[in-house]
Amino acid sequence: MAYKNERLEEFNNYLKNRKVAIIGLGVSNIPLLDYMNEKEARVTVFDDRPIGKIPIDALEKIRKYEINSYFGDECLKNLKGFDIIFRSPSCMPNRPELQEEVNRGAILTSEIEMVLQMSPSTIIGVTGSDGKTTTTTLIYEIIKAKGYKCFLGGNIGTPLFTKIEEMLPEDVVVLEMSSFQLMEMEISPHISVITNISPNHLNIHKDYDEYINAKKNIFRYQDNNGIVVLNYDNEITREIANEANGRVIFFSSKEKLPDGIILDDGIIKECKDKIRRHVLDTKDIKLRGNHNYENVCTAIAATVGLVDIDTQINVISNFEGVEHRLEFVREINGVKWYNDSIGTSPTRTMAGLHSFDEEIILIAGGYDKHLDYTPLAKPILEKVKALILMGQTADKIFYAVKEEAENQNKEIETYMCNSLEDTINMANKVAKNGQIVLFSPASASFDLFKNFAERGEKFKELVNNI
Repeated sequence: MAYKNERLEEFNNYLKNRKVAIIGLGVSNIPLLDYMNEKEARVTVFDDRPIGKIPIDALEKIRKYEINSYFGDECLKNLKGFDIIFRSPSCMPNRPELQEEVNRGAILTSEIEMVLQMSPSTIIGVTGSDGKTTTTTLIYEIIKAKGYKCFLGGNIGTPLFTKIEEMLPEDVVVLEMSSFQLMEMEISPHISVITNISPNHLNIHKDYDEYINAKKNIFRYQDNNGIVVLNYDNEITREIANEANGRVIFFSSKEKLPDGIILDDGIIKECKDKIRRHVLDTKDIKLRGNHNYENVCTAIAATVGLVDIDTQINVISNFEGVEHRLEFVREINGVKWYNDSIGTSPTRTMAGLHSFDEEIILIAGGYDKHLDYTPLAKPILEKVKALILMGQTADKIFYAVKEEAENQNKEIETYMCNSLEDTINMANKVAKNGQIVLFSPASASFDLFKNFAERGEKFKELVNNI
């Protein structure tokens, strides 16, 4: 007998003639325009950008379906009298206009939350301050290699809400989930992963506690059948294990845990009842850096109940990583250039620095997310031969390194530049045979680029044109 998704069918019937608000015309929400039109909902869209900044495909759908629309900074003043509101991750759920509608009786949700509510499949959710995309992609590849029909979504992949009708109970959904997506969410995946937690997005979140609490939602609503994979080496994730309702699986690259997945002297091992089983030698992994070995441990822990060890090993051994994450670009006169544009925080850049034994020419700086750059100073002095800075955070990084250099009575070549082009020209001038040029900004990209991917593409283009 064919599977029938009764929850989705009930929701689709509910949508007919309902007033639906779609806030933010980003990647996740644009497919909703087709879906809601098909279900005969009465849709209004809101986006705080001017109409000239709205994607062409979204505007074409708005005209085609004769959808009401409001654009610009004050657009949410028109958010009145809706039955259901789909917010984009960039629209914080605690905005007064949204809360007023919720208090009046509106349902506030998002594309990814509806996937969690409506999909009949096993759902694996991944969040964390660093390593989300690599870990999520690796989990997806492992699951897919075992023969499951697997869907990849959330922050990466494609929007999945319009794919729910295709999902079956025996399938698997893998989601990368940001703190913005997790805020106010009241449902958790069956298998939840937190790679680590460190200060991030503090220019948007009210404070660090709000950021941490958002991350916790990934496992907060599990029952006792749920599984949560946590980083034992991260103080915050180690402590919040006490709040889990289901089974906790730890991973560690520092401790020889009696149970969990560990990295021990270059060997990844599965530990159970104090018995350690060799899984994989890191020499056989194409990814570089201890942080990536931790990502591998995480992916193994998340898939251990679904996939055999041989499948895990085969996929991990052949996995070459994700674009913009310690991505090798080219070698010029004995100098290897790496694109790590995903390095949007000090902790990410620190991980990148520790991935190389060679001397490093570091290009850093960008949009200011109000983060502390003090912890980055020591790794820079330890690993970096020349520091090339740009963007809003250039001065913050410079003074953090300057203070640490004075404390250690050291000096480091430092150059201040006005553009990405200038930094690349400077790096090409100062880098010597055998050194690494690492583009890992330790900052967001929004001062000059739409996102880290656009920034990384520009870096690669400029390097390939040298």
